[in-house]
Order: sequence, then structure tokens, then C-alpha cells
Amino acid sequence: MLTARIALAAVASFVAVLILGPWVIRLLAIWFRERVGSASKTLDELHAGKQNTPTMGGLFIAAAVLVATLLFGRLGNPYVQLGLFAIVAFTILGALDDSIKLFTSRLGLTAKEKFLSQCALGLICTSWLYVIQQQTHYSGKIVWLDGAHQITVGKWIILWGVFVIVGTSNGVNLTDGLDGLAAGCMLTAGAAVTTLVYLSGHAKFAEFLGVPRIAEIGELCVVLGAVLGALLGFLWFNCHPAQVFMGDTGALPLGAILAIAGLAVRQELLLVIVGGVFVVETVSVILQIGSFRLTKRRILRCSPLHNHYVFQGVPETRIVTRFWIVSAILGIAGLALIKLL
Repeated sequence: MLTARIALAAVASFVAVLILGPWVIRLLAIWFRERVGSASKTLDELHAGKQNTPTMGGLFIAAAVLVATLLFGRLGNPYVQLGLFAIVAFTILGALDDSIKLFTSRLGLTAKEKFLSQCALGLICTSWLYVIQQQTHYSGKIVWLDGAHQITVGKWIILWGVFVIVGTSNGVNLTDGLDGLAAGCMLTAGAAVTTLVYLSGHAKFAEFLGVPRIAEIGELCVVLGAVLGALLGFLWFNCHPAQVFMGDTGALPLGAILAIAGLAVRQELLLVIVGGVFVVETVSVILQIGSFRLTKRRILRCSPLHNHYVFQGVPETRIVTRFWIVSAILGIAGLALIKLL
């Protein structure tokens, strides 16, 4: 019944978001309204129309995922427990960051505070995952895409996992700058990773494709299915012009669960491909900062990359649609590489 429960979790979370959405958005409009403010005055002017849009929509994404998983997931499964913990913990961290931004003069948590908090939560998640998989063949190993080549790193795999979780959650967060951009890219990347998890949990498929076979991991697809359904529902309200933004409250847990799923099936290297949009957005920020500090020149008009196109006058809907297309192609390419490599 796993396949049916995955589908039911996706449908349930989608319907929950659609039903709760208008009511929750009205409440968010009272308490949590976007305050446009960044280091770029030009960007603030370009995004002036987004001022006072309800934000922290990640709250009802998380709520829908929790409800759907409680209804259709097997709560005794350790991967389900880890997935739910990650979503709740990173949602709380994101909500704290958003709240500081909305109710004080600060732009959220400081970079140090946010980074250390993400590292702490990432350490809990990766340590938990290490314990779950300690008796498996792939414990303490970084695995190449086809599962045939492995690097044994022992307990250092925990720190590697922290790096992957922090990097992915920040990547999704950086991408969340235009209406529907992060949610749409997360849908395609999430669908690819959900497929990977399902294949790894199925003995025959895993053997045929040569991917790591991870016992009990298939149950995590119920959580991931709920995430995908909730994202579809959220896009109903987040498409241009957005009625609500997810904020850090949504972006951080979405990135975290994507990373944890990749780590759990030992396919974190494939995340670089299927989550390529998030990687490029993050790298664009790093290169922009590095270039300015070293040469006092910027390689982009504004980072992350999507803002560069905003500054060029490209319509927002065109930027978002093209990023979705690239994300979909990368998701397909990532899955194809499993059999090709």
C-alpha cells in the first residue's frame, strides 16, 4: 500500500492547503506582512509592489505536511520521524528569522546566528541518520551515483551531512525571491529526489538500477509526497502576483528535507544536479561577494542570479518560467544519470 499512501498523502496535503489557504492568508495579512528591505535600494524599488504581501506561508505548508503524514505515514518508521523533526525544527528556525525581520528593525537573524542554528539542527539530523543507518552496508560512506564506488569516511559523514543540509536549505532560501520561483523549482527537484527514495526502497528497482538499497527508506516517500502536494497547493496562491510568500519559514525546512532525503539514500552528490538551480543561485552569491571583495567589481548587476535578470528588465513571470524549465530538465537529467553512469 506504500504507493497508494504516497499518493493519498500528496492529495491530502494539496487539498488541506487549498482549503486552509484563504483563511490562513487572511490571518497572515493581519500579523505577518512582507517588509521590502534589502541592501539594494534599486531592488527595493523594483519589488515595491510586494510590500505588505502576507508572508510566513511556510506555516501552512508545514501544517499540511504534518497532517497528511500523520494520516498516511507509518509513524514508527525512523525515517518518517526524522523527516517530521526536520520540517518542524527548520520551520521554527525560519519563523524566528522572519519574525525578527517583521517586528524589529533588523533584517532577521544575523548571518552568524542563522548559520550556527542551521548547523546545530543539521548536526542533530545527520547524527540521527547516522544512528539509523549504522548497521547498513553504506554507513559512513560517500557513495558515487551508481553505488559501485564508495569513499569510507566513518563518523566524518556526520559533518558532511551538516554541510549538505545547511547548503541546500540556504540554496532554497536564496532562490525564494520571485513569485513561485522557489516553490516551482522545489517541486521538480523534490519529485526527482522522491523518485530516488522510492527506487532505493524497492529491492528489485534498486538492484536493476544499481543504486544503494536502503531498507525501510520507502516510507520517507510519504513525507516527501505530502511536501509535493503542499507545494502544489501553495503555488495556487504563490503564483504571480503572489497572494502569500513562504518566507524563511517555508524555504529552510523545504531545503532541509530535500537534503535529508538525498543523504538517506546516499545520493547527495546527485543533489548538485537535480537541485542545480539552487546550487547556481548560491554560487552566484558567493562569486558576487568574492569578486567585490577582491576586485571591487560585481560580476552580476545583483545577486542571486534571478535578481540579475530582474535588473535587466526581464518580466518576472518569464524569469520564473525559465527557471522552472531548467529545474525540470535538471531533474530529468539527474534521474537519467543513475542508469548511464
